[in-house]
Amino acid sequence: MLVAFKAAIGLITNSIAILLDAVNNFSDALSSIITIIGTKLANRRPDKKHPYGYGRIEYLTGMLIALIVLFAGLTSLKESVEKILHPEEASYTVISLIIVAVAVAVKFFTGRYVKGVGQQINSQALVASGSDAFFDAILSSTTLVAAVLSLTLHWKLEGVFGAAISVFIIKAGIEMLLETLNSITGTRADPELTEALKEKVAAYPQVRGVYDITLHNYGPTRTIGSVHVELPDELPAREIHRLTRGIAADVYQALGIILTVGIYAANDSDEEGVKIRSDLEEIIKQYPDILQMHGFYVDEKRVMFDLIIDFAADAQSIVAQVHEQLSERYPDYRFDIVLDSDFSD
Repeated sequence: MLVAFKAAIGLITNSIAILLDAVNNFSDALSSIITIIGTKLANRRPDKKHPYGYGRIEYLTGMLIALIVLFAGLTSLKESVEKILHPEEASYTVISLIIVAVAVAVKFFTGRYVKGVGQQINSQALVASGSDAFFDAILSSTTLVAAVLSLTLHWKLEGVFGAAISVFIIKAGIEMLLETLNSITGTRADPELTEALKEKVAAYPQVRGVYDITLHNYGPTRTIGSVHVELPDELPAREIHRLTRGIAADVYQALGIILTVGIYAANDSDEEGVKIRSDLEEIIKQYPDILQMHGFYVDEKRVMFDLIIDFAADAQSIVAQVHEQLSERYPDYRFDIVLDSDFSD
C-alpha cells in the first residue's frame, strides 16, 4: 500500500524524493518476505544430512537484506546526484505530504518494533529487516523537510537531502553485510556469555579452574560448545561423571548452551611437580605474549601443560624457548607442551 501511494504521488508531483521513497518501501517489503522465508527454513528440525540444524540460514537471510539495503542506497545516490545536476520543479499538495508523514510514522514504529524483537531473540535477519524499515522512515522524513522548504522558500534541496541520506544508507548496508559475514566466518565468543559460563561452572566446589571455552553458533538459538575443568586427580570416575553431567545440564538450563565438559587433573600433592610448576610460572613471566598456562600435570617423568599465546606473536618460537629453558633445568623430564588458541576471554 505504501509503495502504491508513494509511487502515485511521486509521479503526480514530479518528486524524485517520493519516488525513491516508493522504491525503498518496495525493497523493505521484499526484505520482509525474505525474512519470513528465511526464518521458516531456519526453524527446520535437524536431520541426518544437517545434524546441527538449519539455523545458519538466518545469516544468509541477513546478508540478502543487507545487499538489498546497499542496492537501495546506491540507487538513491545515483538518482539524487542526477537531481542535483538537473533539478526539476516539484508540485506538492497537502494530501501528498500527509500521506508521506503517515508513512514516516508507520515505518518508524515498524522498524523499532521489528529491530527490538530481533535483538530480543538474537536474530540478525529481523534486526536487519527492522533497520531497513527505520532507514526508510529517515529517508521519508527528509522528503518532508525538502517539500516544506520547497513550498516555503522555493529551495530545490531534494537531491542534496537524498544524496546525504543515501550515503548514510550505504554505510549502514555495508555494516550490516560485514556483521553477517563475520557471523558466517566465525567470531570470538561474546565476553559476557563466556563470563557467565565461567561463573556457572566455577561455582562447583570441586572445580579448581575453567579453561578452553569454545562456542559455535548454529543459528541465533542454537549454540554448541565445550569447556575443560580442572579437578583433583583423586576424584573417582563416578564423581566426575555426576559432576560433568550436572554442569552440562545447569549450563543448558541457564544459558541454552549444549556443552561438552572435559577435564584436567591436578596433582598438587606431588612436591617435585609443585616445584616444576613454580619454575614454569617464573619462566612464563618473561613472555608477555603468553596469555595463560593451564592443564599442568606431572606423570612420573612426563610434564604436560597447555599454553595460550597471543595471535600476533610467534607462538612456535615462544613454545620452543619455554621448552628449552625447562629442559635445561630438568633434563630428566619430558615436557609435552600443547599450543592452545585464544578462542575466548
